[in-house]
Amino acid sequence: MTPTPEQDFESVKAQLGREPRGRWEVARRCACGKPQVLQTEPRLDDGTPFPTLWWLSCRKLSSAIGGLESGGWMAELNRRLVEDPEFHAALRRSTEDLVARRNELDTLGPTVHPGGGPDRVKCLHAHVAHYLATGDNPAGAEALQQLGWQDPARPCV
Repeated sequence: MTPTPEQDFESVKAQLGREPRGRWEVARRCACGKPQVLQTEPRLDDGTPFPTLWWLSCRKLSSAIGGLESGGWMAELNRRLVEDPEFHAALRRSTEDLVARRNELDTLGPTVHPGGGPDRVKCLHAHVAHYLATGDNPAGAEALQQLGWQDPARPCV
């Protein structure tokens, strides 16, 4: 059974601990049926550019990704970007696709991935959200693999 927009709003509000800003829709649901990734409009209602196209809303996954970030695992990804031309090229293509998709909604120009790509990974949350929404982000895929992530059957909220 598909949740109503009101139910999704309340779930996202509980996940974020505040009301979500701007316009958004659920891009991917967790195995428990709650929103996991939101696709946001490129600008907030006041015209301010929003920092990302896909936003990770799941508390459990956000917490797990935060553990990777605080544990210094991004340094490994950044080393790989320098040492592995195929990994770097894959992240570049993924980043270019994200920018093109966002610019189809509202042209914000040739900016980089909100998570830092393609030359540096600075926010794994953004890369994981991108991967979960599209299946195309090598840094996000690597993070989920590193975690051995399985969507929880019980909601995070």
